[in-house]
Amino acid sequence: MPRLTKIYTKKGDTGTTALGGGQRVSKDNLRVQVYGTVDELNSVIGVALASGLCTRLDEVLRLVQNELFDLGSDLCFLEEDKGKFSIPEIQSKSVVALEALIDEMTAIVGPLENFILPGGAIGSAHLHVARTVCRRAEREATTLAGEDGVGEHVLAYLNRLSDALFVMARYENHQRGVPEPLWKPGG
Repeated sequence: MPRLTKIYTKKGDTGTTALGGGQRVSKDNLRVQVYGTVDELNSVIGVALASGLCTRLDEVLRLVQNELFDLGSDLCFLEEDKGKFSIPEIQSKSVVALEALIDEMTAIVGPLENFILPGGAIGSAHLHVARTVCRRAEREATTLAGEDGVGEHVLAYLNRLSDALFVMARYENHQRGVPEPLWKPGG
């Protein structure tokens, strides 16, 4: 694990940062943007957790936060550098675990019979924000995959996580006894 003895280094004062492999790139580099959005997602999930989610979601999301650090690690290295370093990467087992979670929670909340609006309980609302940040990370990672490459399971993980966050938001409302806000076309 990295040991941070000093928080500021002044190396980024000119608008550059280092990737995991040591290459200096602009702070607006697409790869930096993607893992920055993943960091933002992790922070939004932290806010959702701080709002006091039900026990099952608290348990699951703490694991997801750790996986998002693995994902950030996966993204901050160029694909050709990954063989030179021992880094955490997102694994297929994490994608499979999200699928099982979606199935478990959908069995409890039932099938979606109408479009729902983001909201309901405060924790549910925070999870909907996390879902939208996750979708943005997925879009950015898709662009990066086409331009520079990403880890084998990055896109599937983000896709499945955004679906899981949607179901988790529904689950939180269900556990709190808060009705899902339904979309009413035309107002």
